[in-house]
Amino acid sequence: MQKLLSFLILIFIVAACSPKTGEQLDNTDDSNQKVEQSAKKVPISSSIDLTEINNDRVWVQVDPGKFSADSVLFRLPRVVQGTYDVSNFGSFVDSLVAYNYKGDQITARKKGKNTWVIPAANFDKVGYYVNDTFDIERTDKATPFSPSGTNIAKDNFVLNLHGFIGYFENFDEHPYKLNVTAPANYKKSSALPVTSTSYNSDSTTVTNTYSADRYFDITDNPMFYGDLSVEKFKVSDITIVLSVYSPNGNHPASSIKKTVAKMMRAQKDYLGDLKTTDRYDIYLYLAPQNKSAPTGFGALEHHTSTVVVLPEAMQKSRLSSTMTDVVSHEFFHIVTPLSVHSEDIHNFDYNTPTFSKHLWMYEGTTEYFASHFQVYEGLQPKQEFYNKINGKIESSMAMADTMSFTKMSENVLDEPYASNYLNVYQKGALISMCIDILMREESNGQRSMLSLMKQLSDEYGVEKPFTDDKLITEIANMTYPSVGEFLRTHVVGTTPIDYSKFFDKVGLKRVAKKKQTSLFLNGQTPFIDANQSTKQLFFRDMKLNSSLIDLGIQSGDIIKSINGTEYTVSNIRQLIPKSMQWKADTKITMVVIRDGEEIKISGKVGEPTVTTKKLVEIDDASKEQIKLRKQWLGN
Repeated sequence: MQKLLSFLILIFIVAACSPKTGEQLDNTDDSNQKVEQSAKKVPISSSIDLTEINNDRVWVQVDPGKFSADSVLFRLPRVVQGTYDVSNFGSFVDSLVAYNYKGDQITARKKGKNTWVIPAANFDKVGYYVNDTFDIERTDKATPFSPSGTNIAKDNFVLNLHGFIGYFENFDEHPYKLNVTAPANYKKSSALPVTSTSYNSDSTTVTNTYSADRYFDITDNPMFYGDLSVEKFKVSDITIVLSVYSPNGNHPASSIKKTVAKMMRAQKDYLGDLKTTDRYDIYLYLAPQNKSAPTGFGALEHHTSTVVVLPEAMQKSRLSSTMTDVVSHEFFHIVTPLSVHSEDIHNFDYNTPTFSKHLWMYEGTTEYFASHFQVYEGLQPKQEFYNKINGKIESSMAMADTMSFTKMSENVLDEPYASNYLNVYQKGALISMCIDILMREESNGQRSMLSLMKQLSDEYGVEKPFTDDKLITEIANMTYPSVGEFLRTHVVGTTPIDYSKFFDKVGLKRVAKKKQTSLFLNGQTPFIDANQSTKQLFFRDMKLNSSLIDLGIQSGDIIKSINGTEYTVSNIRQLIPKSMQWKADTKITMVVIRDGEEIKISGKVGEPTVTTKKLVEIDDASKEQIKLRKQWLGN
């Protein structure tokens, strides 16, 4: 998963990016009861009807076959893979009804947010309405991250199937059959195989039947239906299917195809002989500018696809660069965690998951590859790569730099770890950068972070998980003592990384310079954050820009109002775009709460700057430094 860090979605960072905590689990005494299906591995039949939209809802049915037990648990996922936060998809289910074989309703008792207890005797099937999540994101902060969410509209359906199709406790390994009924004029896009197609009497609606080996394959294969533009093309031995919903037609798939093809061709060259996939689907939802549009921009990976949500208002050049960053990140997830993963991921529990210690690898290495391949394959100049790395250092310093990364990963749903999750894209990527430089130095350029991931992929792979507690020892045995020591000290341990030691190896250094910022945002790093419990906004414990300092703002100050408007998490979306329009001579009045007292602060916005550092090549680099740098960056 990638959650974008830019001013376009600062509102997402401060209001919705942290994993949700304090959720009530759907654990009940009923869940301990063993349930047996009368016929082993009988396909579970499910259906979604897109022809009848009822108050932004669609009707779903799931028929499991016969059970031999007193009761059975039916669930929708509380957590889905790749999100590292609580989604509670059961919260978007309405009017759930269970039926017996006579067609009569039987009592389905709801337990918690995602579970229903259903009497199993004579139980036939369950039916329910599903609400979408996109159009309530602006009013309900409990909605899932947009690329894992759902959309139900006349011209577009985003079918992240974990938001529609539920599962029965202990039967998630059974095969599924899924019928999707839709208007015949809709375009569709799905990587799940279609086993049959049928039309109604006047050919106005069509039902496509899909098959899945188990419930995971339902959740791992999203679909798009509606007014889409679709481009299918080959990159080496991979068939790429690019499906785009652009409500105003600003960015058809044909206009994005060239960017995606160039990017994925470079990715294939970068990965070399690493086995990837025969087909890869990219589902791009471009959000319009209206009150029902999603706001959590970014992407969510699947084994052979990704769902991307971005604003339609982006300029073409900006969209191209963002797609390169975002989609390349998701495609590199083919390496980890899709090919290299722990038992926690392989045996994922959608209701009460446990989390691996190795987010530094799953998200960090993936993010590093998504940046490194661009400079290595000549898609961007070196200085642009240096700037990106430098930005990650600065962003990571704004978070808990002494926090054990493995401990944070294992406890990612809980505080104080949840609010540091975004560091997996910052320090996580820097960890992989350091290992990459170390391995190239130790091997005279013959080995790298990528070669390590290939070795791990050969050792494990899609169907063989590693043991979480043994991974670092195994990596040390596969590589060099210096790599093992680095991981034990800076990933398991709490010692901050001295990046200058690694930059010195490749003839780089960070030099001081002044950098202009906006009032509330320094590049990708916000100066403000949100308290999810109190919904208050506050200035983060970090070095503030010159304008905030001149105004008299201090870290920890709670924002009560600005120019007479009170601000909380609920209306932060109004503040950030407005502040981006302020000029240097714009006068503002801010009321903050400091140590329980209200303080009124007035002044001009000015030209906010911070003293920062820039990563550059040193003039007198040695031959050894230049050689290792070229081995590292490919040029």
